[in-house]
Amino acid sequence: MQISHNIALESFHSALLCWYHTYGRKDLPWRNFARDGSCAYEIYISEIMLQQTQLSRVLESYYFPFLARFPTLSTLAESSEQEVLHLWQGLGYYSRARHLHACAKLCAKQHNAKLPDDLRSLQALPGIGAYTAGAIMCFGFGRVAHFADSNIARVLQRLTAKPLSQKQILALAKSLLPQDHQVFDYHQALIDLGALVCTTAPKCVSCPVARFCASAFKPIASKPKSSKLPLTLHLAICKNLDSIALCQSQESLYKGLYNLPIIAKDSQAQAPLPKHRLLGSFTHAYTKYAITAYVYEVSNAHLPTTLLPNMQWYPIHNLPPISNLAKKALRYF
Repeated sequence: MQISHNIALESFHSALLCWYHTYGRKDLPWRNFARDGSCAYEIYISEIMLQQTQLSRVLESYYFPFLARFPTLSTLAESSEQEVLHLWQGLGYYSRARHLHACAKLCAKQHNAKLPDDLRSLQALPGIGAYTAGAIMCFGFGRVAHFADSNIARVLQRLTAKPLSQKQILALAKSLLPQDHQVFDYHQALIDLGALVCTTAPKCVSCPVARFCASAFKPIASKPKSSKLPLTLHLAICKNLDSIALCQSQESLYKGLYNLPIIAKDSQAQAPLPKHRLLGSFTHAYTKYAITAYVYEVSNAHLPTTLLPNMQWYPIHNLPPISNLAKKALRYF
């Protein structure tokens, strides 16, 4: 690869960093924290929230409210899982919130309520993989580390124009790494390049490192769209004055969150249940599922007896953490 040579590598770094200083998203709050470990927690929260979630949603609605409620690992560890899930409502992929809570509790016991400053210890914590550990080390502690999120991986694969395994991507990331104070800006530049220029439909004409890239200006093979599994849910709105019945999910789907009682479900499209009053229906995408949901008004007497032990009544204006699925369904309340 051309940029493996020292002179070309310096040119590669120079071109990338020059572009970043002009066009990079340097105003993002987590890019302006101290890198001496004192703000490693804030970096950690940003990295977890940004997994599989649009930056605008994290920044506009979740990041600062979460830090205001849980400003330290200690306050996060002392909270209940339900409190954490409540602030996570609408962000999706709720296992991230549960991992945050479990990680905080473990850090409180083993690391004096601080994030450890070595890769092995970080990766031993719940929900922290190789990328997140490397990002915390680099962005939170100012250390030299190599890692690759989806944006960085896409840039590196296109530089070589070869399909690379995760191991090969990390090896390439390590070989391209600057070993000086620029390592922070370098990683942020790669992330921004993947997010803004080297996207699924790359803008090669705007790319600062196109001359180093084996894929530049070449057609990109389109990938087949991933198909989601169809799932039909029949949800019950069971009212008692200004309160509704909710069940805490015990399944992997929405585990720990509260949902309307599910009175029936199947994996194929199905007509509305005839014995209940249909209020409406909607579609909803969640992880690997394409959900079609039917919402019914159901009296307590007609709920399946299997739901009753896990069913509780909540005032409509003081609900526990509920899923986005339940939020959509409650439009029919």
